[in-house]
Amino acid sequence: TRSSAPTPTPAAEERVTGLVNQLRAKAGCAPLRIDPRLTEAARGYARDMVARGYFGHASPEGEYADARITAAGYAWSAWAENLDRGTADPAGVVDDWTDGSMHERNMLDCRYRDTGVASAPGPGGRVWVQKLAAPAS
Repeated sequence: TRSSAPTPTPAAEERVTGLVNQLRAKAGCAPLRIDPRLTEAARGYARDMVARGYFGHASPEGEYADARITAAGYAWSAWAENLDRGTADPAGVVDDWTDGSMHERNMLDCRYRDTGVASAPGPGGRVWVQKLAAPAS
């Protein structure tokens, strides 16, 4: 049986990055590059939050995105993480993050060069994770 709720594909996750890059261009920032290590870190974290029933930047073990990005093999000099829950489509996620606060500052920070976005279905709606990072020099 098919669920009536569409499952975002990697293409939907890449659309998030495309929309963010449009905002970055208006802000004078270079486009983000999709890095498979950051995508994998984002996917793992989205799935873990759903599987273990939590939502937030710290895992139950108290780890933050820096540990997840490092564990994925990405050497960083700066990082950020945006989360969203319950939004079905890429435009809605980016709209939620374009909030005049930390989420928007993260997306429009020209230091960040690489990104990875992933989502996972959960009981409270789809969970989205965006990793942003600058490589170590």
